[in-house]
Formats: sequence, structure tokens, C-alpha cells
Amino acid sequence: MTDIDLDHLKQWEGKQETHEDVISLATARAMAATLDWEEEPQAGDELAKSWHWLHFLTTARQSNISHDGHPERGGFLPPVPLPRRMWASGKADFHSPLRIGDSVRKVSTVKSVSHKQGGTGNLVFVVVEHEIYSGDTLAISDTQNLVYREDPDPNAPPPKPIAPPAEVAFSREVNPDPVLLFRFSALTFNGHRIHYDRDYAMNEEGYTGLVVQGPLSAMLLLDLVRTELPGVEIEHYDYRAVRPLIDGNLFQIQGCKTDDGLKLWVVDHEGAMTMQASAKLRT
Repeated sequence: MTDIDLDHLKQWEGKQETHEDVISLATARAMAATLDWEEEPQAGDELAKSWHWLHFLTTARQSNISHDGHPERGGFLPPVPLPRRMWASGKADFHSPLRIGDSVRKVSTVKSVSHKQGGTGNLVFVVVEHEIYSGDTLAISDTQNLVYREDPDPNAPPPKPIAPPAEVAFSREVNPDPVLLFRFSALTFNGHRIHYDRDYAMNEEGYTGLVVQGPLSAMLLLDLVRTELPGVEIEHYDYRAVRPLIDGNLFQIQGCKTDDGLKLWVVDHEGAMTMQASAKLRT
């Protein structure tokens, strides 16, 4: 068990950094191709919801990359001494659109660092808030919840699966082949080896295959809304990963309308929910 010096880690609370970027036409076209769009984005088009995740990328030097493919600990994020790091959940408020070609700015703040002793050992939660501006206009408020954890006990039973909702109104089948995962990792400059290095994912982190990126699942759900409910405008999006999604089998992205918006989820080939999400629509 790793000792956690929470007082030291909490010194990162309030730490802030600012990055500037341009909403890239080439990146938007590459993402559209990765999601198999028939149409091709054009300069001046509104950027699809959540595609700001393809910008403001962390570009650590190759000499500063850890064994798992992530940048070395420390810097903007606290140096949590736990081996597993996951983008577990988040929420985003879309205030005004970003457009392809816009010059944009992101202000990121470490809002909180907390520690919990769970059934699998130490857990450290880091909440990061991002505010994205186009000019002086706040376009997106985006909160990401990162969790750091111990390596799992290989003899521990798997978590109990969560059944998806029964009221499916729209659905799409997705094939998470290694090419899709590789292309998405490339677009997000995500070096975490669990998404493209099968030997590492299975033999060092104990997964049964390559792991589908959580942000990819979250983006696919929003893309499902784009195709099934054209013209609908999302004001708020909330998502949470509940189970690892592994390559090698088709999975389903699904959703339905609710009284106050949309309920969305991902379900794997075994019928277990891997991500649940909700969206509030702009009226």
C-alpha cells in the first residue's frame, strides 16, 4: 500500500495554467473521418460538441514520458504516487459555439485534491476546471474528474456489472478495432499504452485487451445525438465511466429522451453498461 501525503498534494489546489490554440480544420476533418462522417467539416463551421478535447494538447517531451505512456508526474497536476490514472467522469456547459478557425484560450485550474480509502486501496481524486474562451467570450466550462488508484489485486472478483436502461429510443453499433483506438489516441496525443499496446495493457495493467478511451465513448454518445436528433442543441453534458470497455467486440451507444433532456449510455457485448451520461437541451 502506498502512503499518501495529502497535505503535500493539496498544495496543487488553485494551481492554474493558460494555453492558447486555434481550432484546426485539419484536426476537425481527421476526427470526422475517424467517426466515419459522410460530410467533411469546413472552415467557419461550428465545432462539434466536445471536440475541444482535441485541442490544447499536452505535449510533454519524449524524455519526460513515464513507462505507462503518460507524462511524468508533477507540473500542473499533483505528483500522485499511485500507478493507475483515469479520466473517470466530467461535465461540460456549452455557453456559445466554437468555430473552426477561431483563436481560443483555455484557463485550467486544479479545484480540489482528495483522498479516499476504497475496497481496492488508496484512491486520490483530482478535479480540474477548464474555461475555454473565444476572444473574450466564455464558450465552454469543462470540469474533468481524474482518479488515481492502486494496481488491482489480480485475484479480486470483477466489479458487478450495471444493467443499461431498458427504454432504448436510438442506438448505433460501434466496432472498437485497434485502428479506431490508435487514431483517437493520435488525435488527442494520448500516449497511455493501454489504448494501443496490447501486451502492456494485458500483462502490466491486467486488462483483457485494449481499453477504449473514455473520452471516445463520451464523444460517440454526443455524435449519436447529432445523427439521431439533428438540430437539437446541447447546453449541458454529464458523463461517467462505470466499467472498462475493451476492444475485440462490438458495442452499442444508446439513448432516449427524458422530461428534461436526454439519457445516454454505452453497453458492451456482455450487456453491461460501461458509461452513463445525461444531456440538458437548450430551449
